[in-house]
Amino acid sequence: MKKILILAGGYSKERAVSLNTAKSVNKELKKDSKFEIEIQEPDGKLIKNLRKFKPDIVLNLLHGRYGEDGYIQAILESEKIKYTHSGVLSSSLAIDKEISKVIYKKNNILTPNYLIFSFKNKIIKSKFIKILTRKLGFPIVIKPLNEGSSVNVFICNQSNFYKNLSKLKDYDKVLIEKFIPGREIQVAILSEKILGAIELKPKRKFYDYEAKYNPEAKTEHIIPVDLSSKNYDKVTKIALKAHNILKCKGVSRSDFRFFDNKFYLLETNTQPGMTSLSLVPEIAKFNNITFKNLIEKILKDASTNK
Repeated sequence: MKKILILAGGYSKERAVSLNTAKSVNKELKKDSKFEIEIQEPDGKLIKNLRKFKPDIVLNLLHGRYGEDGYIQAILESEKIKYTHSGVLSSSLAIDKEISKVIYKKNNILTPNYLIFSFKNKIIKSKFIKILTRKLGFPIVIKPLNEGSSVNVFICNQSNFYKNLSKLKDYDKVLIEKFIPGREIQVAILSEKILGAIELKPKRKFYDYEAKYNPEAKTEHIIPVDLSSKNYDKVTKIALKAHNILKCKGVSRSDFRFFDNKFYLLETNTQPGMTSLSLVPEIAKFNNITFKNLIEKILKDASTNK
């Protein structure tokens, strides 16, 4: 019997998503008697509980900061415990939107142009608007550097830019990115192989937090994606390339905008959600991989040395 410790909850703004993911995964694993499962929050008793339970594998279902940024991974490696998903370095690189963009550009992966804004800098509002207009052009997207699930992401025009920017004042820095219109396509990679792609048609402005996790948002999921074989091959290979250059392990999901016959990589998620509305399980199901099989494949990739 394998002892599996599920890490869920945490301290990020994606706590609810993490707990929902854990609930879905735990329900599936409980169907199999070969697993002994415990669910643990990453609180002050974490190391004590790890040593007491002595798991064979930690199934890391945390999201956002402290969960997929290398922090919890470093703790697990120090305890020499096998854990799922990407390691310390790749987790920290992928979640940092500025660093990952630098890596994309160095490897000839198209990504929207951007600026980094710090709230410590004094700005003249009218001049900054002119700079943004000249370098990026409106509309633009603003987002935290290291959050997931589209938390605190806003599409802005000149009139509402500062109003939305003020909502991010709790962050030291934010990413200001050129808005790319067009189709939203997501690609999943599993065990260094292409799993598949899915297209999203949200009823909202874009695939934001509500569109991802609120069933009433009624985002349309399209699979198979209506792309030429050439373009499908292109976008999936870009996702695989991003997975590899970031040295991701297990499963990852890369988010794209398809516009003017070009694919723009927005970001790569090293711990995509696994709820009933999540995309990776849906892509897997389309490719005849059950939810349980998907979880088992992720567990199989677990390692103490990432």
